[in-house]
Amino acid sequence: MRKETPVEKSDIKAFLGPGSQFEGKLLFDEIVRIDGVFRGEIMSKDTLIVGQTADIQAEVTVGTLIMSGRFQGNIKATTKVELRAPAQLDGSLETPLLIVEEGVVLNGTLAMGQAGKKQADKD
Repeated sequence: MRKETPVEKSDIKAFLGPGSQFEGKLLFDEIVRIDGVFRGEIMSKDTLIVGQTADIQAEVTVGTLIMSGRFQGNIKATTKVELRAPAQLDGSLETPLLIVEEGVVLNGTLAMGQAGKKQADKD
């Protein structure tokens, strides 16, 4: 049984549903969920949820990312990233905390925040 971050539907402030397509720059506060197609740039200090039907090609900078869909590009999360099956990620990922479920496909580079850098500097 998996432990999930409690996100209520009422907490989600914007929703790009299945079948929708968006291209451009998305800036937001609070929680946003994408289940459609997105191309561009996403920036927030809050949470982005990428649903199973989502197909994203973007440069993403967020606080927390919870992803189950397809993603191509670069991700920087300041708090954490949760990759939930059947997520597919192609690109770079930078985060201090990473949770990966069995069945996730991750192809690219991974940087685990400042803790790893400080340890490397000591060696």
